[in-house]
Amino acid sequence: MRRREPRLSLLINLRDEPAALARALAPFARHDINLTHIESRPAKHERFDIYVDCEGQQDQPQIAAVIAELSTYALGLLVLDDRLVPWFPRQISELDDIANGTLDAGTDLTADHPGFSDPQYRARRAEIDNLARNYRHGDRVPLVEYTKEETQTWGEVYNTLQNLHAKHACSAYLTALGELQQHCGFGATQIPQGRAINRFLEDRTGFRIRPVAGLLSSRDFLNGLAFRVFFSTQYVRHPSTPLYTPEPDVCHELLGHAPMFADTAFAELSQEIGLASLGATDADIERLARCYWHSVEFGVVREAGGLKAYGAGLLSSFGELEYACGASADRTPPSIQPWEPDVAAEQDFPITDYQPTYFAAASLLDAKTRMRDFCRGLPRPFYARYNPTTERIWVDRAVKREPAQC
Repeated sequence: MRRREPRLSLLINLRDEPAALARALAPFARHDINLTHIESRPAKHERFDIYVDCEGQQDQPQIAAVIAELSTYALGLLVLDDRLVPWFPRQISELDDIANGTLDAGTDLTADHPGFSDPQYRARRAEIDNLARNYRHGDRVPLVEYTKEETQTWGEVYNTLQNLHAKHACSAYLTALGELQQHCGFGATQIPQGRAINRFLEDRTGFRIRPVAGLLSSRDFLNGLAFRVFFSTQYVRHPSTPLYTPEPDVCHELLGHAPMFADTAFAELSQEIGLASLGATDADIERLARCYWHSVEFGVVREAGGLKAYGAGLLSSFGELEYACGASADRTPPSIQPWEPDVAAEQDFPITDYQPTYFAAASLLDAKTRMRDFCRGLPRPFYARYNPTTERIWVDRAVKREPAQC
């Protein structure tokens, strides 16, 4: 049974007169009740309404005293039902409830997957997937004993991308990659382990990676970012196509995403998207997922007089990295637009081909600031904040979460 945080919502109808609002709020201060949200409605017929959310429950003595005092002069007072919102994790351990709700995982490979007809590869995928499925919050990230063939695949990807990163990766990525090489064993001869990467990332930005068996829904994946948790696969792409994968694998996760999570602005951009996804409507989840795609996955930034990649989909793709940053001559150049999240939120994208449009931020700080402003402008059901000490989400309104989808 998930514990519900105590919140109470009140609708108070007041006479429109001087100091009416101050008088209505005074009982909360006198009885040491913390207000988390106040909202007013315009006056009508010499009356106006205020909506108040506070910490506490109706049966607590202090709350009962506030209600009794307000009832003596308010024209009307109503204790509101909690606002019903889509289920979302309130504490980091509840990520266990969504981590195994993968859309595609394990041996469920489509017919066009390079490993579809390879029983040995499918069995190996299932073995690594089981490590992720058995992981629970608080456990140490499981170690994977990668085979010689898997390490060779990683090494080919690593070596192919190394020179391209020097030309086309943003400075924050190059700095972090150098530190990962020094502290976490990043290199062509071994696949780094999640434990070492987590120690590195948590020390710098508080981010951590969590094993996952495959693709999650947009809602579940983005919810994890609110806790500064990145769901990461651990399996390796099929060796027959080392420079191509139709899905995220450990090469994409560690060579594309992991270094960027060491940058403060990028980490905050990612968490802003995550916090905005909590309790959001399906339509806003889709808009946020597009923003995520056009920034965290395929974002570029203007540096040193050119375009540099900070999105993981570019940083882990040798062909598209050159194409996006202007060094490919065999394709029609892509459209480069300024990073405007409200535009990106409406921009559809292909999954299996190069992007026709990339969004360029002036800097990573600019990318974060614009994303934060966009998220604050969404009609969110509540304001959410993550407390890294308690590893819980604080919300400013009384909400009831719909039952989680199984």
